[in-house]
Amino acid sequence: MHTNRSGVASTPDSGSDPDPGATPDRDRGELEVAAGVGVVLLVGLIAVAAIVGGPAIAAVPSLPGGDGGGADRPASTATAEFDAAAGTTVTVTEVVDGDTMHVRLPDGTRDTIRLLGVDTPETGTGSVSPDEWESIPDDADGRAWLSGWADRASAYAKDRLDGEEVYIETDPNADARGSYGRLLVYVSQNDTTEVSFNRRLIDRGYARLYDTPFTERSAYRSAEAAARDDGLGVWGYETGGGTTTTDDGIAVASVTADAPGNDHENRNGEFIVLENRGDEPVALDGWTLADAAGNTYTVPEGVVLEPGDRVTVYSGAGTDSGTELYWDADSAVWNNDGDTVILRDPSGTVRIEYAY
Repeated sequence: MHTNRSGVASTPDSGSDPDPGATPDRDRGELEVAAGVGVVLLVGLIAVAAIVGGPAIAAVPSLPGGDGGGADRPASTATAEFDAAAGTTVTVTEVVDGDTMHVRLPDGTRDTIRLLGVDTPETGTGSVSPDEWESIPDDADGRAWLSGWADRASAYAKDRLDGEEVYIETDPNADARGSYGRLLVYVSQNDTTEVSFNRRLIDRGYARLYDTPFTERSAYRSAEAAARDDGLGVWGYETGGGTTTTDDGIAVASVTADAPGNDHENRNGEFIVLENRGDEPVALDGWTLADAAGNTYTVPEGVVLEPGDRVTVYSGAGTDSGTELYWDADSAVWNNDGDTVILRDPSGTVRIEYAY
């Protein structure tokens, strides 16, 4: 983009009455002086415009409220020159989902970034696109599976990026901005980090390859294939990872296994979120939640999930409420490198069993 700038110089009014006491030579001299002043003013205005105007501000569309953060907001206030610059440190002000974040740039302006080359599932069963995920069926269970992994990808990103300073850089072989005006970037902890956050999402099965032109596309394709072969993350559906939703609509909406810091010291930093995706209330009294090692938590009396409601089961200690339950385990429960979530009803029947 460029900004057109123009300057207009005022000239003496040819219809004004001359000074009655002026001679023709004096009149001509005054006109020459006035013209000279006009030129000086014109040059001055151009100089000020060049200094104050600076680089042109990119005109970009507004993001819909559904992109995170509530009301519509500009996707970018960054300059076009910034788009072409590779590498700068920004602060993540909000994690929208697993692959989209709002950031504050070094000059204080705000922008939205989209992780280049990767795509995490959309949040919500009504928003996911099973047709974009090979071998994930387009049915209620497939959609619930993708929605659950969307929540987990978002939680993974929030745990590691929210409020943090990160290093971002564009790719010379990719567009600097996407169709929504968001910066398309690699995100890393700093400028010497060897593996970007984008690549970690692929490696751990939180994301698929977004197959557009970019330098690392071949490497990302191989990484996705490896994650699928190993049944990691979202690809666990292919290898018998199991269902995340019961017949009456109770679902494991998300698993946060890797707590910030030391997991054993921050046991409430790991948690399981259960959600009622059905049409009727479900009483969870006496249901049990267990891991592959047999550590078991029993849901206390009085816990009923209405349609659309969620309850979070933290591994640490706390006071139970309608939306939060506390396992009060002696140590961390969920393995960071993979585990199995097992949900049983009061009769002991396994209702959910899947590996993450």
